[in-house]
Amino acid sequence: MPQFIFPVVGPVTYTNDWGDSRGDHSHQGNDLLAPRRAPAVATEDGRISFHTTSSLAGCMLYLYGDSGTTYLYIHLNNDRTKRNGNQGACVAGTAYWKGIKDGQRVKAGQPIGYVGDSGDADGTPHLHFEVHPGDGGAVNPFPYLKNAPRLLFMAPAGSTVTLAMTGSFISTAPGLVRVKVDTLRVLPVGPVLARLARPIVLTVPPDALVQKLLPSGIAGSAAQLTSARRGQPVSVLTLPVATSLDVQLARDGILSASRILLSG
Repeated sequence: MPQFIFPVVGPVTYTNDWGDSRGDHSHQGNDLLAPRRAPAVATEDGRISFHTTSSLAGCMLYLYGDSGTTYLYIHLNNDRTKRNGNQGACVAGTAYWKGIKDGQRVKAGQPIGYVGDSGDADGTPHLHFEVHPGDGGAVNPFPYLKNAPRLLFMAPAGSTVTLAMTGSFISTAPGLVRVKVDTLRVLPVGPVLARLARPIVLTVPPDALVQKLLPSGIAGSAAQLTSARRGQPVSVLTLPVATSLDVQLARDGILSASRILLSG
């Protein structure tokens, strides 16, 4: 089994529910609970196929990975709004990512669908995710999901973005800072992601501003990261960066801070 990218962007909760009883059959995947219309992304390079004929699965997508592994994305979105209306069809822009086509090739990390509650998941938005090595029988995805790298954010490939993040300080080293990101906004135009609890390591250039945040909300005097305490609230604005898979995964040091505000 290859290491694959986590299939949902943003806050997700899941357990090892592989094999749990589902009436007359056992659960063949893991249920990833996420907000309605959360982005579902390709776990690896491959080809996708839409499936819409199962009343239980609802809007479904198969990803035939180049490694030979097949991934199933089940219960994709069928709602036209943020409410549970079940009025949408299994089409691009509703269940499948806007502009994506049945049978096309996709790259790892590329958005391919929206989390939803179609089929017998009605009322509980989640992605039922299955892994089939060699296009054979399903195996438990849980240990692979636990080790799968996650996209911190999403933006069109090649676009230049700035990230505004809030969270807490973890540690520092020469030219680096480690923080836990709780909320993130993609600038200039992008979504706000919350409840991330995602630790990342950023590069701190020599000219980065490090300041104290006053109770009034105004940036105050210069501060030293070496004086920050673990858990101290922090806000970080990154330098503009061209979007790539490694950038979206927030590999250590690939994002650079332009300003760091320490509060408390």
